[in-house]
Amino acid sequence: MSRVLIVAEHLNGQLNAATARCVSCAAALAPETIDVLVLSADGAAVAAQAARIAGVGKVVVADNAANAQAVAQVLAPQVAEAAAGYSHVFGPSTTFGKDLMPCVAALLGTAQVSDVMAVEASHVFKRPIYAGNAVITVQAPTDKPVVATVRTASWPAAADGGNAAVETASLSATLPTHTRFVSLQQGKSDRPDLQSAAKVVSGGRALGSAENFAIVYSLADKLGAAVGASRAAVDAGYVPNELQVGQTGKIIAPELYIAAGISGAIQHLTGIKDAGTIVAINKDAEAPIFEVADYGLVGDLFQILPELEKAL
Repeated sequence: MSRVLIVAEHLNGQLNAATARCVSCAAALAPETIDVLVLSADGAAVAAQAARIAGVGKVVVADNAANAQAVAQVLAPQVAEAAAGYSHVFGPSTTFGKDLMPCVAALLGTAQVSDVMAVEASHVFKRPIYAGNAVITVQAPTDKPVVATVRTASWPAAADGGNAAVETASLSATLPTHTRFVSLQQGKSDRPDLQSAAKVVSGGRALGSAENFAIVYSLADKLGAAVGASRAAVDAGYVPNELQVGQTGKIIAPELYIAAGISGAIQHLTGIKDAGTIVAINKDAEAPIFEVADYGLVGDLFQILPELEKAL
C-alpha cells in the first residue's frame, strides 16, 4: 500500500494552492495515507492551513531557523530524512518544486518523475514531453521511493474541510553550508497570483508598448483577474518576466483565460491548454489561438477591450 509524503510550498505564512493540487494527485494512488511536510522557521500557521485540506492524514512540522527561506540544498536533506517509510514523495512542478525535488531524488538515490499529469498505477505515470505536444507513460523503479513533481495545471485543488492532526518532528539531517540565502526579489501586486488565479487576462506583442498594456491591467482589475503575457510581450519589455505564460513561463489552468493580441504560438498554448474557457481577441482571423479558443473575436483589441470593460 502506498504512503505519500507531500512537501508543502509556502511563502510568508501562506500555503501555496499547488500543495492542494498535489494532494489530488496523491489521492489518485488510493494510498494508505497522505501526509504533508512543512519545513519552516515557524510553520504553525502553514500547518493549520495544510491540515484543512481534505484527504490529508497528518501534517508534520519541522521548524528550524535555517528553513526561514526555501533554499533547496538546505531543505532537501530534511525531506530525505522525513521520507523514511514513505513510498512516494511529491512536490509541485513550480519553481519551488523544480528546484527542490531533484535534490531530494539524488539524496534518495533514485530518478525523478517530472510533471505527473495522470496516475496509471502506483509506479506508472503519464507526463508531457515536446512542449506538451505528446504524452508518454513512464514507470518508476519499484525498489526505491518515487520522487515526483506534480503538474499542478492537470489536477484540481483538493477541497477544504479536512481536520488532520499536526505533529512536530525534530530532523537531525546535516545541513550544508556551501549554499546560503542572499535575497528574494519579487514583484508586488494587489492582483491575484498568476499561478493560481481563477481568471487571467493576457496581452501579447500587439499591445505595442508598456503604456498600452494599461488596458489589459484595467480589464483584469474589473474582472478581479490576474495579468499574464506572451513571451513576445515580455521580450519586448512591455511587462516583467514573472507574467510570462507558456512553455518557458508559467503553466496555468484558470477557469477563464482571455488572450488579447496573442497569436498563439505552440509555446504559449502549452501554458494554457488546461484552462477551462479560452477567449481569444485578435485582428488576424488566421491566428493559431483561434484553433484552441472556446470563444473568438476578430477585431482591434484597442476597441474591443474598452468596450468589454464598459459592458462589465
